Amino acid sequence: MKKLNILLAILLFFTVNIFAVNSEKQIKRQNLNEKLATYEKAYSAENIEDFLDLTPKKIREETGNKLSLKEILILKAAQKRIKKASSNLNDESKPKSQVAALIIVIFVGVLGIHRFYLGYTGIGIIQLLTLGGCGIWALIDLIMIATGDLKPKDGSNYDPTL
Repeated sequence: MKKLNILLAILLFFTVNIFAVNSEKQIKRQNLNEKLATYEKAYSAENIEDFLDLTPKKIREETGNKLSLKEILILKAAQKRIKKASSNLNDESKPKSQVAALIIVIFVGVLGIHRFYLGYTGIGIIQLLTLGGCGIWALIDLIMIATGDLKPKDGSNYDPTL
């Protein structure tokens, strides 16, 4: 009976510690996101290039304050977010062609190349490894592309449709 009580006490101790650690991580993550949002709001669309060129050395020269390692990481993460968001805005991806997808699935459908073309990388890898589900999956995709049911992953419509 004593062993069971000791075991339950240990289990309770670890459970409480796990919840405490998880709540601390959530608070730290929330604080990190707030700091990232502060950095991102501090620089408007007019001076994005200035923000992307900003380095800890430049901040120290301008303000006289040295950034901590955590603040440097936050700055770099904010720059990465903004760079990714601006590249998504500037990179108007070309609409996918239904005819091209159909030709790809007819000739190399068992390799899943059409899935890569449409943006479904994970499924493309699986089809590549399973040879299109022994050809069955490729046949289903052929029918779905021909009918227009299998569209590009970004949700856009095909530019030239059948």
